[in-house]
Amino acid sequence: MTSTANAPASGGGSASHPDHLGHVIFITAAAAMGGFLFGYDSSVINGAVEAIRDRFDVGSAALAQVIAAALIGCALGAATAGRIADRIGRIRCMQIASLLFTASAIGSALPFALWDLATWRVIGGFGIGMASVIGPAYIAEVSPPAYRGRLASFQQAAIVIGIAVSQLVNWGILNLADGEQRGEIGGLEAWQWMLGVMVVPAVLYGLLSFAIPESPRFLVSVGRTDKAKEVLREVEGSGIDADARIREIDHSMRSEVKSTFKDLLGGRFGFLPIVWIGIGLSVFQQLVGINVIFYYSSSLWQSVGIDASSSFLYSFETSVVNIVGTVIAMIFVDRLGRKPLALIGSVGMALSLGTAAWAFSFKTGTGDNISLPHAQGITALVAANFFVLFFALSWGVVVWVLLGEMFPGRIRAAALGVAAAAQWIANWVITVTFPSLSDWNLSGAYMIYTFFAVLSIPFILKWVPETKGKALEEMG
Repeated sequence: MTSTANAPASGGGSASHPDHLGHVIFITAAAAMGGFLFGYDSSVINGAVEAIRDRFDVGSAALAQVIAAALIGCALGAATAGRIADRIGRIRCMQIASLLFTASAIGSALPFALWDLATWRVIGGFGIGMASVIGPAYIAEVSPPAYRGRLASFQQAAIVIGIAVSQLVNWGILNLADGEQRGEIGGLEAWQWMLGVMVVPAVLYGLLSFAIPESPRFLVSVGRTDKAKEVLREVEGSGIDADARIREIDHSMRSEVKSTFKDLLGGRFGFLPIVWIGIGLSVFQQLVGINVIFYYSSSLWQSVGIDASSSFLYSFETSVVNIVGTVIAMIFVDRLGRKPLALIGSVGMALSLGTAAWAFSFKTGTGDNISLPHAQGITALVAANFFVLFFALSWGVVVWVLLGEMFPGRIRAAALGVAAAAQWIANWVITVTFPSLSDWNLSGAYMIYTFFAVLSIPFILKWVPETKGKALEEMG
């Protein structure tokens, strides 16, 4: 899926200040609804982990496989979404993802066996993977250049709001079930309601997809130039030279070769250097352990002696911190640039993770009788929140913005798919290993995440390009 910039035509100053910015924001927000589902589905399992363990009587290793099953679908969805979108359009892809989310929510709420639950999570994961690619690329294609960084940030904002809402809904359902994850509500256990409620935003995503226009890029590719002009005037302002913009997009598309996996090859180490940078960004974003917080935080706090109800509140509070950090990133991503934000985040994450590792080293007890000393418990909670804050104001937003911008047009579709797939694979590795790592040594697990946060600093300084203020056509 080759997302070409909607750069202003010569002399078209109004392109930088669209007449209907509110309409552009609505279009972006509707597309980012896939990000909301991405965040919601990724995090909602947090509230069901202990109930699933108890319901199906499984150990940490098997439980981790079920929790991480969605990530297999995510990798497949991310790897194939670009090709599907180039064939049938961005909007149709969103609608397919909506159907997958809906089916997954219903199936996950009504599993008859552990493998059945895992299967539905893979199906939902495929929808997440599609949304993770379609959202940023579509937003990049419809955004005026002057606003592209901030509008691209809507994807991450939607993700973190989805995470927070899932935690709030989980907490509300838990209270209805008298604090028991397996407590019954209307004939179903609380954890089943937690997984099933995602039907509501999944259907809303599908409905919103009917209210937004197709990408001008795709419309030009299928010969619907009049409709493409209409959309360009909607998003870039009525004062633009739409004919010139169509010629610009058409020329860019004709000068590109449809990207394939082979186009990514050619460097000393297999892939082109820019592709390795994209993979590195994706992998580092996950190897710092951010999704340990969102998949396992309730279990994590319970494992160090905090009761179930309080652990849910801490998880929600962390999600609010995540939103605050994302808003900070949205404000500064076009002002400071992508690299400075990433560097600030890496330093802050390394310090926070190192502090959390120190605090968790004081964990005492075994089985259900585990605790932290009061001072270390408070330190761990504060450090976890600072870690989430620094991630959200940097890597959470910057990686998605960079992946939508940094690749040359001739390889953008394939490169974005490979980078997104690498992100999901790294996410799977972290998710599936954490329960066993925490059983082995919780402090040691956080030291590993600290190591990767530190390693990301020289990676940014040496290899990551700055894309601030550049049109997508300039990436080459």
